[in-house]
Amino acid sequence: MSGDEKKAPGIWQVISSVLASLFGVQSNRARARDFEHGKPSTYIIVGLIGVVLFILLLVLVVNIVLSIAGV
Repeated sequence: MSGDEKKAPGIWQVISSVLASLFGVQSNRARARDFEHGKPSTYIIVGLIGVVLFILLLVLVVNIVLSIAGV
């Protein structure tokens, strides 16, 4: 292992891992890094924020479509 793989993942790596896992395309290398060096609380918080943002985006899109449709 190189020096980069031994330290805890940065915030962008955590976000990338959470997004990849939501789509089901997480690589084995990233998964191993996450489980060996990451803190579960970080992934839970980023995951919850991601889900809330996704829901808000869906609500926004539905409201835009409904306003365009005149409903």
